[in-house]
Amino acid sequence: MRDRGARGDGRRDDTAAIQAAIDAAAASGGVVLFPRGEYVSGTLRLRDRVALRLEADATLVASPDDADFDPYERLDYEPFADRETADFSFALLQGRGVQRVSITGPGRIDGNRRARGGPKLIALKQCRHVTLRDLTLDNAPNYNVSLLGCDHVDIRGLTIRNGYADGIDPDGCRHVRIAGCRVESRDDAIVLKASRALGAPRSTENVVVTDCDLVNVRNGLKIGTESSGDFRNIVFRKCTMSGRAEPWTPPPRDWKPQPSAGVSIQNADGGRLEQIVVSGITMVGLRAPIFVRLSERGRGQDVPAAGTLARISISDVAAAGATWASSIMGLPGHDVSDISLSDIRIVGKGGGDAAMVTREVPERRREYPDAARTGDLPAHGLYCRHVAGLKVEGVRLTVDEPDARPAVILDNVRKATLRRVEASAPSQPGPVVWLRSARDCLITAIRCRPEAKPVLRITGASTRGVRVAAGEGHAQPVVLLDAEVDATAVARR
Repeated sequence: MRDRGARGDGRRDDTAAIQAAIDAAAASGGVVLFPRGEYVSGTLRLRDRVALRLEADATLVASPDDADFDPYERLDYEPFADRETADFSFALLQGRGVQRVSITGPGRIDGNRRARGGPKLIALKQCRHVTLRDLTLDNAPNYNVSLLGCDHVDIRGLTIRNGYADGIDPDGCRHVRIAGCRVESRDDAIVLKASRALGAPRSTENVVVTDCDLVNVRNGLKIGTESSGDFRNIVFRKCTMSGRAEPWTPPPRDWKPQPSAGVSIQNADGGRLEQIVVSGITMVGLRAPIFVRLSERGRGQDVPAAGTLARISISDVAAAGATWASSIMGLPGHDVSDISLSDIRIVGKGGGDAAMVTREVPERRREYPDAARTGDLPAHGLYCRHVAGLKVEGVRLTVDEPDARPAVILDNVRKATLRRVEASAPSQPGPVVWLRSARDCLITAIRCRPEAKPVLRITGASTRGVRVAAGEGHAQPVVLLDAEVDATAVARR
């Protein structure tokens, strides 16, 4: 690349020289090598069969002048998404319909900004066979890695530091692997989307995120910020997360970020979300460890209507420092279905008072779904509403400080099984588990301190088909039936 005139002195603009090297390499499917130095550049357009390799001590630096980058796209259709999601022109490394392209380290790419609002570092649209490996991305003012309609993407060993926006965002992408990455973001760390940014919905499917370390102030692993299209066959596994309320200096302007959720799975715009597997997750300091939500914001729909959210398995999760309960919520007439939680251990901060127990939780059916909009819930560990087909097994929900709330509330839930649940009991008389208008449920092997009474409270005139069992090695739980519950609706054995 030096032979094309690139200086790499960190001062003069190397855009033309780097682009010339890329264009020349495209003729033969070659490598553009960045030797030691700092290469200041505006927008660079990637080509088919070109590999960019940044050697150790080589840094590609975004020009401080926004005018050196391609302007935002003027789409001839309504994308029903914000500009950060829909635009793939205002970027440092821009790829459009390219195939077999790679960007590898061990060097760095520096966004060269001190606040949100600027070019994306890597923006790839409708590309195929993409490799991103062993790079460090610093100071991005926009999405660090933004992918739209891309297939066969392999992202490994990326380190993202001091990101002012999302870390890695595959949108309408298929056959994606993200492995061994460390992401530090002031917003979401890794987000899967299915927007209308291509003019019509495109599904996101066959995605694996594994062995990543995520530090963020919003959500760690997230699905569904944009959910016009479908999601299927998604795996999150073996990741660690930590939340920071005030992570870096300077803070974002006019915004005080707070950690939201560790695993956030949501469907707000009418698509189908199904076949999601989450396992082997450890988190500290995320306010809501698990947030699963179906709503009907209806972005891009003529008439907002709920989609489907089904077949989700979450297992082997350990969380500490939670201030909000985990939650699984559908809508009236639109249940979240076939949800499994197993081997979950959550330690909350506790401290909830009696007023929270009777709090009415608004449906918020047309709002953007986020755990921060839900906040404190009537349960300290797990709150479920409008769910069909729920299995909770081998779950431990404890608090560090006394809390007046039940550990678990199932509200308008049917076909649920709670088995081997260990939980902190309320700090004042009240149930450990509360069923409200539940149908066809099995509750067995609930463990809490012996003096907790009642262990189980059942309310709601529509309650029926509830079975309560001691479970092997457990005493028969104390059950309180409110007056409106038909005694034949509950069987004990």
